[in-house]
Amino acid sequence: MTGLEHYKNFTGEAAPVALAISHTPYVWLQQAIIIAILAGYTSVMLVMLLGQSRVFYSISKDGLLPRVFSEIHPRFRTPCKSNALFGVFVSVLAGFLPITIVGEMTSIGTLFAFILVSLGVLVLRYTQPNAPRAFRTPWVPFVPIMGIITCAAMMASLPWDTWLRLVLWMAVGLAIYFGYGAKRSLLRKAAHAVVE
Repeated sequence: MTGLEHYKNFTGEAAPVALAISHTPYVWLQQAIIIAILAGYTSVMLVMLLGQSRVFYSISKDGLLPRVFSEIHPRFRTPCKSNALFGVFVSVLAGFLPITIVGEMTSIGTLFAFILVSLGVLVLRYTQPNAPRAFRTPWVPFVPIMGIITCAAMMASLPWDTWLRLVLWMAVGLAIYFGYGAKRSLLRKAAHAVVE
């Protein structure tokens, strides 16, 4: 891309590949790459939306979120209300927020989740070494530690307002958890019943 466009011109650019390709003399290539980018974005968003509804489904089954997130369509056996809710929510955000902010929010959220997963691998490997696992991360602790370092370095390159949104979003999530979910968690109740 830097062979087509000076690297400084990519700063703050929402579609850097499209910017680089716009300087080629091949109009057909420009259109083909724009279509490929749109197809890629669409498939990623679809998978993320469907995945998020399944995550909320599991969390709701434990009682940490309202039951609407774990209601299943009788014919299609999918969390349809959750899918619809996320579709509307994401559509509103996409319609009113600049693409750079949406991209930065997605990036910092995903990187933070990867850090938490890497920390989880480290903690579980040492606190529950014999727990059954469908997949074992190789080269522990090297891989999780490098995952944490790499994701943290990438997060550090994001603007301060993205960090502020992450902190506020986390505060909302923690408020929901401690205000609603902590008292209703079925797993927590089961664990307390075993202890007693």
